Amino acid sequence: MTILLTSRLELVPVTVPLVLAVLQDDRGEVSRLAGAKLPHPWPGRTLIERAFSASIEAIKSDPGRRLWGDRLLITRDGHGERRVVGSVVFHGSPSEAGVVEVGYGIDEASQGQGFATEGVQAQVDWALAQAGVRRVLATTLPWHAASVRVLEKVGFARAGFEEHPFLGEVLHFARER
Repeated sequence: MTILLTSRLELVPVTVPLVLAVLQDDRGEVSRLAGAKLPHPWPGRTLIERAFSASIEAIKSDPGRRLWGDRLLITRDGHGERRVVGSVVFHGSPSEAGVVEVGYGIDEASQGQGFATEGVQAQVDWALAQAGVRRVLATTLPWHAASVRVLEKVGFARAGFEEHPFLGEVLHFARER
């Protein structure tokens, strides 16, 4: 998988060794593998559990499917050290119908600077350029205005909502090829 470049970011592929280092809470190894400084306390336990909900055995046995398109967002401004500001991941490889779901997160200290918009735009453009991918889905909570705005800025349209038993209302968004 290739590194994607934007004006301020390198989107670096997530690899099995990186996942193993994250799960072992080996920040030094994660930083070395990413080639960038990690924010503290990133990644937290909640992010790890959400991002790597599939068992490590499943990830290791089929990384092309489990880690399809997953990338770290690393600053590339040329002024100072490289640092991880977040990640944009897909929830597995595309379905037979050509549908994939994207998720993203930005370190709290790096929020409000446009990194989410820039990273999600690059990832979704990449996904829709892949053979067989027709549609990218995303979900967010209605009170998370910044996340809603990111999706709108990168061309997603509202595609409905659902009532989640624990989260309440969850908004669905879609972007077509």
